[in-house]
Parts: sequence; C-alpha cells; structure tokens
Amino acid sequence: MNSTWPTSAAEAIAVQEKLRGLVEVVDVGPAPRHVAGLDVAYDRDRLAAAVVVLDWETLREVDRAVMLGETTFPYVPGLFAFREVPALLTALDRLTTTPDLLVCDGQGLAHPRRFGLACHLGVLTGIPSIGAAKTPFIGTHQEPAHDRGATADLLDADEVVGATLRTQSGIKPMYISVGHRVTLPTAVNHVLHLTPRYRLPETTRTADHLSREALRDGR
Repeated sequence: MNSTWPTSAAEAIAVQEKLRGLVEVVDVGPAPRHVAGLDVAYDRDRLAAAVVVLDWETLREVDRAVMLGETTFPYVPGLFAFREVPALLTALDRLTTTPDLLVCDGQGLAHPRRFGLACHLGVLTGIPSIGAAKTPFIGTHQEPAHDRGATADLLDADEVVGATLRTQSGIKPMYISVGHRVTLPTAVNHVLHLTPRYRLPETTRTADHLSREALRDGR
C-alpha cells in the first residue's frame, strides 16, 4: 500500500475533496464484455477483499482474485472506501481478465461529498463503475412501484444523487448511484441486467460468497 495513503479522517476527507472533481458522469465505450463484482468481508481487523469477473452475456464466472489482509483505517461513516480500496486494488491487479465495468457493494455519488467507494475505485482505475447498495446512506425517496424495473429518484435536498430500483417485484429496492464514466440511467439498466433472479446483482452475490469463504478459510 502506498505510504501516502491517509491515516486520519481529515486526510481522507481532503483526498475525497481533491478527487471528486475527476468523476465523469458520461457513458463511455461499447457495452461491457466483462463485469466485476467487488466485496470485502471482515472478522475484527482481518479482511478479505474479493473481485469476481463475470461474462456480461451469460453471467458465468471467468476470473476471480482475493486479497487477505488487515484493516489500516478506522471505521468512519463516509470514509469507508479508505478501509477497502487498497485491498480491492490489489485484488484487481491479480486478475488475468480486465473488467469493463465495476459493480461495488456501496455508494457512488450518493455520498455526502459525492465521492463514495464506487467513485473512488472508478477514478483510480479509470474503469466505469457503479454503486449498487443494499441500503441508502444519504437522501430521501418515494417508494418505487411494485414491479421489477420500477425506480424513484434518490434525492439529497433537491439534487438527484441516485435511484431506488426494484430489481424484483415486491421486494426491497436497491440503491443505485453513479461511480465513474457512466450515467444514472445506464447504471440502472446495467443493474437490472445483473439481477435476473434475485434482489442483489450476480456480481455482488458471487463476490460476497468468495470474500466470506476466503476469510473463513484463510486463503
């Protein structure tokens, strides 16, 4: 890990303020061929950061990598990326297949400083990224309609920072936000593609399973 990585909340906030201007809210390139899910599992100070790459069309796994380590940054709301990004970057470097899209189990622009985990990873890697969170961190919203694919704006004051998305009819929505180099409508469509059967994207489901397995087995 880089020796200049922040060790305090003040340093971390300064990094977010510096990098958030680099976020690009624009669709780039062709449709993805390979999409990566990223997740981190914890056991006290131990962590396992997992990245699983799926084929976009079939949603079958084509690559995976894990980084085992220890946390080096305290838990501070709004600064969660500083606990996870170093290990996730190492795991990404261990892949043999470069993903065209990152789907993060966390926030993107739906963040107090508009620079959540998905933004951070997207800016540092240059790879289009999406935040697909199970729960909201900031903002308010109306309840989306019952059917799969229904959405409602996630608002922070009068600003749209994301979307609530019903990935399956009649279940709790997901909270989708832009990370980097993607627009919100595209992010919503991508997450719908990745949720053919369950509430969570297949990318998140497979990365979550791998991170928990690796932490349990120590490999």
